[in-house]
Amino acid sequence: MKIVIMAGGKGTRFWPRSVEAKPKQFLKLTSEQETMLQQTYRRFRRFLPAEDVLLVVGKHYLPLVKDQLPELTDEQIIVEPAQRDTAPCTALTAYHFLRKKMDEVLVITPSDQYIPDEHALMEALYAGAQEAEKDGHVVTLGIVPTRPETGYGYIESQDQGFMVDGKEIKPVKSFIEKPDVHKAQQLIKNPNVYWNSGIFIWKPSTIEYYMRIHQPELWNSITKRYGQLSEEYALLPKISIDYAILEKVDRILTIPVSFIWDDVGAWTSLERIFQADPEGNIVQGDIAAEQAFDNILYVENQRAAVIGVRDLIVVSTPDGLLICHKSEEQSIKQMIARMESMESNKGGNET
Repeated sequence: MKIVIMAGGKGTRFWPRSVEAKPKQFLKLTSEQETMLQQTYRRFRRFLPAEDVLLVVGKHYLPLVKDQLPELTDEQIIVEPAQRDTAPCTALTAYHFLRKKMDEVLVITPSDQYIPDEHALMEALYAGAQEAEKDGHVVTLGIVPTRPETGYGYIESQDQGFMVDGKEIKPVKSFIEKPDVHKAQQLIKNPNVYWNSGIFIWKPSTIEYYMRIHQPELWNSITKRYGQLSEEYALLPKISIDYAILEKVDRILTIPVSFIWDDVGAWTSLERIFQADPEGNIVQGDIAAEQAFDNILYVENQRAAVIGVRDLIVVSTPDGLLICHKSEEQSIKQMIARMESMESNKGGNET
């Protein structure tokens, strides 16, 4: 079993702390000692040798990777020529191994998840890897939900499964898009519904098999011009592996797990990781708060005073200022896209 850590996301919802030049996986968001990438890498290195833990990352982030994980060898890094989505990334990763005549089971995982129980995680992955040895089988981890979360996708499984090494494995019925609050409340009442962890276990040959069926143009673009992908890769579609492959596959399985897990996708994730002060605030930086309750407050390189506010996210860095009610947190990504579009149009209109 090899671990492949995807480290190419932008982390837009953590703006203005996470920016394109240094997105959230390269930040110390869940620890004061290590970045999320460092934590993820060490999590797997405690159980596996260095040659079995790899990163796939955009070439523009290589300097950050080398700085934060200087022990990595070139053989441990798969370089994406451009920043696309998880389907091109997965195809590139699979072909990286197949062209070397290697078909060992891969665990493809994000670089920005919070999983404190490393032993429980590895037990589930080892069980999944056994099942993924079978041709055409794809295994994912399904997280037992603890709240009606609107920021995650969901998986619905069949009622009955089977056991591998003490872990139940259940066939997947369907993937469910990120729901609204009402639908999320209904989903978590179903004992066969889980959060989609985004952690997938399959062999490179299995990825190739499904790519040839469902994404032949994408697969051919990568395999026929491998080594000369700089321009071609940037033209590949931005499509997630869920849309491209997994929602079309009939031999996909899930392992339900109940350990603490968070994809740390937005500012309110920090409330599930850090202890709040007596007023319910998460405070990071030189901040004085008065009559302020249940806020997330973060500032860099300056002092700040926060008075008489509740349920806000207030973040100030050299890259920008965010003031957002927690209830509107899911709008941050769209707002940043709008700001970037306005900036782009402004620059295009200059003479």
